[in-house]
Amino acid sequence: MPNRIAVAPMCQYSAIDGVPQPWHRQHLGVLAVSGAGVVVVEATGVTPEARITHGCTGLWNDMQERMFGDLVRDMKAAGGKAVGIQLAHAGRKASTQRPWDGGSTIPAGAAEKPWQTIAPTAQAHTQGWHVPAELDAGGIKALVEAFAASTRRAERAGFDLVELHAAHAYLLHQFLSPHSNKRSDAYGGTLEKRMRAPLEIAEAIRGAWPRSRALGARISGSDWIEGAAGPADAVVFARELKRLGYDFVCVSSGAFAESRIKLGPGYQVPFAAQVKREAGITTRAVGLIATPQQAEAVLRAGDADQIALARAFIDDPRWPWRAAEALGVPAPVPPQCLRGRPNTWPGAELLKQAALSQAAE
Repeated sequence: MPNRIAVAPMCQYSAIDGVPQPWHRQHLGVLAVSGAGVVVVEATGVTPEARITHGCTGLWNDMQERMFGDLVRDMKAAGGKAVGIQLAHAGRKASTQRPWDGGSTIPAGAAEKPWQTIAPTAQAHTQGWHVPAELDAGGIKALVEAFAASTRRAERAGFDLVELHAAHAYLLHQFLSPHSNKRSDAYGGTLEKRMRAPLEIAEAIRGAWPRSRALGARISGSDWIEGAAGPADAVVFARELKRLGYDFVCVSSGAFAESRIKLGPGYQVPFAAQVKREAGITTRAVGLIATPQQAEAVLRAGDADQIALARAFIDDPRWPWRAAEALGVPAPVPPQCLRGRPNTWPGAELLKQAALSQAAE
């Protein structure tokens, strides 16, 4: 990576049968020319049932693999430095409506047909949602194989990086958290047992992914629920991932219905700092990091090795250009865009003056 900026995965809910569409091509193409060190494609289901919504991307068949391969080639041809994909399973938070259609569980009899969800425990995400089927040993084994198969497809599609999604109250996080995992067998109870299924999946991915390409995971720094999982659990899980040969973790948090998150600038950075310090693995910080100065301060303090941003890129797809200018280093601008830079376009000064005048008013 030429810099420490990562574009975090952003669900677009715009796929058809898991296949990325023209929307993904333009959305990710713009991000590829942003100058970010790596762009990570949205949470992508390893089976049809793994998707959050009918509009989520998937990587379980040849058509999806082929279209992702075309997309990766286009992104790199446009100047993308590194392109990754996040592999995921939504567990009991699957079979939901797109956010703009309500974002709740798909009701029985709806035109968009719901499907049977799965989880470590037969307990709904929240009141009124589908009750998931509790996974047995055979179901867990099938999941391990599905993640490995999608990983091999990701390699053939040309991705440089795979990120395993083990946060945001999706399936792997559901196993990890005592809030959602109420099992009493080998996959529940102590933290060691709650980690068993996620680590079996993580190990299968490690075995299917080339050592020459980066491999990491998004993990949860806190459930934000009294008595549930916290930073100490994240440290233990990160250590285990490092032991398996994982290269990095991206530390997020929350997303259970009962989570009570205390939002604020960089609210998850302390979790990342603790994981970096105590697990000794390359660590990304993410969450309400918006300005270049704020991001740089996190890195300078040694609280993280990389900064992941998502909404900031929706607001400004050229965020790395602004960051470079703000921090006094050359901006990573493609040559095709140089004519629009302040030193070659007189209109830039007019825009600056207009902004200052508006602010004064």
